[in-house]
Amino acid sequence: MSNETKVNIEEEAIIAMLTMRASALGEKDAKGALSYETEDSVEFSLAPPLVYHGKDEAGLQAWFNTWEGPIGGDVCDAKLTVGGDVAFWSGLTRMTGTKTDGTEVDLWFRQTLGLVKRDGRWMVSHQHTSVPFAMDGSGRALLDLKP
Repeated sequence: MSNETKVNIEEEAIIAMLTMRASALGEKDAKGALSYETEDSVEFSLAPPLVYHGKDEAGLQAWFNTWEGPIGGDVCDAKLTVGGDVAFWSGLTRMTGTKTDGTEVDLWFRQTLGLVKRDGRWMVSHQHTSVPFAMDGSGRALLDLKP
């Protein structure tokens, strides 16, 4: 089997895993979503604190509970790089839906995922999400940007 064929197989496996993970997130299935993460995962999320270590099923489910119905999403400008048992995914991610207070959400943010292959299975070991902020000294998050 050529190296290119191996890389294509790994890319397909990663994309399948990320698709299943996205489905679990959209369906607000905390346990299912976290099943695609390593036990020692690190996350730099949009929400405080500055860093999360490991899995927090109760915290994720509490956040899911602030949404009415499913959470929608979309991705653009995605890029996947695979090297051995490590991979790197980045892209612009859209989150849509309605919060329990009636607020409509339509937010694009930047996302980077670090992936590792453990026991033959690709998993998310590092996550970083962010939005740009105004460079005018206000520190205001720019939540209305679109690709």
